[in-house]
Amino acid sequence: MVQTGEDDLVEYGYRRVLITITAILCTLLEIVDTTIVNVALTNMRGSLGATLNDVAWVITAYAIANVIVIPMTSWLSQQFGRRNYFVTSIIIFTIASFLCGNADNIWELVTFRFIQGLGGGALLVTAQTIITESYPVAKRGMAQAIYGMGVIVGPTLGPPLGGYLVDNFSWPYIFYINIPLGIIATVLALTFVKSPKYGEKLKSNQVDWLGIFLLTAFIGSLQYVLEHGQQDDWFNNKTIILLSTITVFGLVLFIWRELTYKYPIVNLGVLKDGNLRIGTVMCFILGFGLYGSTLIIPIYTQTILGWTATDAGLLLIPGSITTAFMMPIVGKLLQRGVPQSYMVGLGFLIFFFFTYIMHNSMTPSTGVEHLYWGLILRGIGLGLLFVPITTLSLSTLKGKDIGEGAAFTGMMRQLGGSFGIAIITTFITRFSQEHRLNLVSHLDTTKIEVQERVLMLQKGFMSKGFTANESLKKAYQVIDYSVMKQSAVLSYMDIFMYLGIMFLCCIPIIFLIKKGKNKINPADAMH
Repeated sequence: MVQTGEDDLVEYGYRRVLITITAILCTLLEIVDTTIVNVALTNMRGSLGATLNDVAWVITAYAIANVIVIPMTSWLSQQFGRRNYFVTSIIIFTIASFLCGNADNIWELVTFRFIQGLGGGALLVTAQTIITESYPVAKRGMAQAIYGMGVIVGPTLGPPLGGYLVDNFSWPYIFYINIPLGIIATVLALTFVKSPKYGEKLKSNQVDWLGIFLLTAFIGSLQYVLEHGQQDDWFNNKTIILLSTITVFGLVLFIWRELTYKYPIVNLGVLKDGNLRIGTVMCFILGFGLYGSTLIIPIYTQTILGWTATDAGLLLIPGSITTAFMMPIVGKLLQRGVPQSYMVGLGFLIFFFFTYIMHNSMTPSTGVEHLYWGLILRGIGLGLLFVPITTLSLSTLKGKDIGEGAAFTGMMRQLGGSFGIAIITTFITRFSQEHRLNLVSHLDTTKIEVQERVLMLQKGFMSKGFTANESLKKAYQVIDYSVMKQSAVLSYMDIFMYLGIMFLCCIPIIFLIKKGKNKINPADAMH
């Protein structure tokens, strides 16, 4: 295989600035679109006449397409040339965005979201490799930091931006906003991005079609199970059982195929590297914490505190700005030789303190001031985790293995987010039911305090013109709502406690890390 020399891809001056802008723009396009639709689902249901289960597919289809295409990105780049593949992905994403905004029914929208996800998944990891290779070796820690800003800030920008567009325009504009940005990114990529020289393309009879099919089957099934498990009652549902079986058998057959076929679609041999194995585990945990906490905080502020979608999204902005501020600092520290393991250990510890503050701050009437500093800590923790985990994952890899390693870390971060959201939503429901039963058991109607509370509420409703019986019924409804609200708050507190324990348990993993070069050298990474 003919390799491109490292110096052929390093850029200087305005060219490097414009390539960096292109890569960050494409990263933001992909990541923001993962969360921007969350606040628009209600409006989509109304205008498209869809059920809640149907409209959930708008998120699921995009996530499935993302996770399927990410591990194939390295191979596809080799077949078509990186610049061609990157530009084609931007065009697919942009056209699919236009079609999403013009969808006439829910299943058209779901189909176009899947196509958008196929384009978007490719943008994520290809942008990472392009931005890394454009910087000289000594500055590649900084390159990862710049890329990391897009990955970490993106999920947080989605909800407030989506809320603003839905409140002031209409839901199709959350897709239309991608069109001018996609056109700009296409022109910049065509003008400035270079392709490494790869060896000969595979012939059609050498392509790992079975590998592609097995990857699609097991990843697609797994993603569906994670997204729909809770609402479909997990293994009491035949579809979930069937898809879980496909996931297990598909994974086993996929691993066998990739290890035995001469031209595998995904090179599993790269996982022989110990640091990459540890890095993929840490990326999974990072995705779990990043997407899990991004999910739970807006739900808590909207359902318990009664905030608008825009206000709930804006709460996350200061923490994201903190992360963006931390990234270049972490990049500089890496360049000066500070071990990644120290930063990762500190990052997990700070994430524990974030969960501790959130656990202690949650009440049915918490104010912004009680959540603010916890979220700032979350921003610092993410800054300390993302860049060191990414660089240590790739630190002992060489040449084209770096690109394949980056695909694994990207996929595991996305899957970690999916697992996090699935597990957290399941446990919120289970814990809420447990706490409700415990709280109701303490509501003894023979106690004088309970009787006085009911009587006071009843009198309040009677003063508004309701009959005594109607007022009594409404009084019990108010108490029931109060119990539900309190049980939900207690379940959120439990979630943060368990997240904190998980992050504490991750700290000893850093002792398994082998010393590699902080300044990674992905000269021939192929995405």
